[in-house]
Amino acid sequence: MKLKTTLTALALFTFCFINAQETTETKFGKGILNVVAKDSSWSMKFATRFQLLGTAGWDINDGDYSKSETNFLVRRARLKFDGFAYSPKVKYKIELGLSNRDISGASEFTNNAPRYILDAVIKWNFYRNFTLWAGQTKLPGNVERVVSSANLQLVDRSRLNSRFNIDRDLGVQLRHHFKLSDKFLVREILAVSQGEGRNITTGNLGGHEYTGRIELLPFGKFKSKGDYKGGDLKREQAPKLMLAATYDFNADAVKNRSNQGSYMETSTGFYETNISTIFVDAVFKYKGFSFMGEFADRDADDAIAVEEDGTPTGDIVQVGNAINLQAGYLFKNNWEVAGRYTNLNFDAVVGRALEEQYTLGVSRYIAGHNLKVQSDISYTTQDGDASGLAYRLQFDIHF
Repeated sequence: MKLKTTLTALALFTFCFINAQETTETKFGKGILNVVAKDSSWSMKFATRFQLLGTAGWDINDGDYSKSETNFLVRRARLKFDGFAYSPKVKYKIELGLSNRDISGASEFTNNAPRYILDAVIKWNFYRNFTLWAGQTKLPGNVERVVSSANLQLVDRSRLNSRFNIDRDLGVQLRHHFKLSDKFLVREILAVSQGEGRNITTGNLGGHEYTGRIELLPFGKFKSKGDYKGGDLKREQAPKLMLAATYDFNADAVKNRSNQGSYMETSTGFYETNISTIFVDAVFKYKGFSFMGEFADRDADDAIAVEEDGTPTGDIVQVGNAINLQAGYLFKNNWEVAGRYTNLNFDAVVGRALEEQYTLGVSRYIAGHNLKVQSDISYTTQDGDASGLAYRLQFDIHF
């Protein structure tokens, strides 16, 4: 009797499970779930993605290439929600990070809590070509940083980006665009933010950060927002170009890389100084060929942090400049070869050597950026001397 009851329950469970499965019309890479209210008062798209990364590095100076440092990790793992609320003119985006690299950085300034929230922003198109953004999201900095990590041409961003970018912050942005001719598009962005990065809970310790960016597209828009995606996967049939410049001013900044890096603490509080960052970049695409160039420069009123009596604390603003040049070609079989040169030149007060890095990468796009395998190898020098060799292999999947 017990056996019969158990088998009946198992059969009922199996029947319910099979019939509970649903078929969705959502295509791969277009989100797991797309919902629109019956009265069209709101919508939501839910998507997820992750990147699996393996690395190997060699110290060239010791001459023993049999010794390598290897590492395997979930580089990124994200959940994304976006859509509109009340009106199609009021859009929103929420992006959460789940990997250790995504949520690291917990401190007293984040209430000792993991930094799960990457983006939480509302975008209100309140008048014609004017859109107001409010919340936490990427500032309009260098183009490489604004390109999503899901859409990179190489395994990861350059050293210019890691040392000079202004990343995400809390605040407001005003965006506008207009045309000078039938094709010539101009986009302007102004931002005011807290100036200390994302997920800060301690309030504003220094001053505020002010960012302005202008983008010129003389040949019109790129296909599928390709000016903010790596490679020319859409194979532009006419030349497309974006020229852009950003100026960022962080008043009374308390971190050593503007709104990034570490806090410059003193025995009585925090060291404050004005920090200015300039970005100039360009993106060009045509028939599978792509080019991206970036220049970054950071300066500070007083780069060396000191106590009230003038004694150095040991903290130094990372002032200097950098150049990043990157190009690639996408073959018709969706294999791409790309190369990158990066130059980091810090000011003498920073006490860091001139660093150059050469990177060669190969990518196979199975379903565009949504499903791809990428690998690259990088050779790094410091003051002209060989420093290191690194190889990376990454698998990317985005639903």
